[in-house]
Amino acid sequence: MKILHLDKNHPLLLNQLNDLGFTNHEDYTSSKSEIEAKIDTYDGIIIRSRFTIDQQFLDAATNLKFIGRVGAGLENIDCDYAKKKGVYLISAPEGNRNAVGEHALGMLLSLFNKLNKADREVRQGKWLREANRGLELDGKTIGLIGYGNMGKAFAKKLKGFDVEVLCYDIKDNVGDENCEQVSLEELQEKVEVLSLHTPQTELTLNMVNSEFINKFKKSFWLINTARGKSVVTKDLVNALKSGKILGAGLDVLEYEKSSFENLFSSDKMPEAFEYLIDAENVLLTPHVAGWTVESNIKLAQTIVDKIKAKFC
Repeated sequence: MKILHLDKNHPLLLNQLNDLGFTNHEDYTSSKSEIEAKIDTYDGIIIRSRFTIDQQFLDAATNLKFIGRVGAGLENIDCDYAKKKGVYLISAPEGNRNAVGEHALGMLLSLFNKLNKADREVRQGKWLREANRGLELDGKTIGLIGYGNMGKAFAKKLKGFDVEVLCYDIKDNVGDENCEQVSLEELQEKVEVLSLHTPQTELTLNMVNSEFINKFKKSFWLINTARGKSVVTKDLVNALKSGKILGAGLDVLEYEKSSFENLFSSDKMPEAFEYLIDAENVLLTPHVAGWTVESNIKLAQTIVDKIKAKFC
């Protein structure tokens, strides 16, 4: 079987697939149309997020047997059409779930203890102790929306704290010893921290908007390490201004391109984002929650293992 690699990944992926007898070709620069012109000669594709694999692409890939996406989500692939054509889809949420869980916890603790603000002030010669008095996580109720690989990893990290962890998920019976599954209404009534762990779907696009936010009984902190387009940024900003949202840790933004490589396609910065970058109660990172040295290895290994299990 011939595999075309469209994004660079950890070298173990190529090395181990070679050892398993696959023929591997790399093309990290050709345009989508150029790839389409030759994709019919390949049995498999390995991709991260370079471009969208749509119906036109899949129609050109007449011999395609699988697509391996070195990441957690499959939103850049027309999954329904791929399955209809008999293409096996492989993703690797097991590979970066621990990294995401640690990042979410790090963001939360940093926000509660004003670490980014305090660090910046001390570097400027300011020694403001009372202004940087923090909060403790113990005793808080944490709510997770989405309780798959990422949500479970975060809940496991929270186990060492004296907190109540609740989750809401569209699937039934996903709760476990680390988290109690509840209705969305109960979640919105009880939580003081909300963390998103959902894929990008029609249900989650613009999910966190003004109507959603205002249904929470208490003011709350927001952590988003999932997908940026789940949160309407201008509505988030309004909630930050009103105090309904006490602070936000955002690893993802609605302005991201699907390739995750650049933030803005033009020089004009959205007004809502200008507010976020100046807000002392907002922590921003560039879509790196699952982007660790270890996850780079684990993601590649997960893809290899799944290909091996299916095709060897």
